[in-house]
Amino acid sequence: MKNYYVNTNGQANGDHEVHAEGCSFMPSSKLYLGYFSSCSGAVSEAKKTYSKSNGCYFCCKSCHTS
Repeated sequence: MKNYYVNTNGQANGDHEVHAEGCSFMPSSKLYLGYFSSCSGAVSEAKKTYSKSNGCYFCCKSCHTS
């Protein structure tokens, strides 16, 4: 189980990346999503605020789609 956050600033393609606590690419501008057993739950939670959300390539690779 880890704490997850979503970047409040979208990327050039509109994605808002979800990061696990401890990720070296954690943004300074972020929204706390909660404590989840996997990135899939965190991405689902992020999509409630940012419909175009996906996992960070580095810390949530199994949830990284674009």
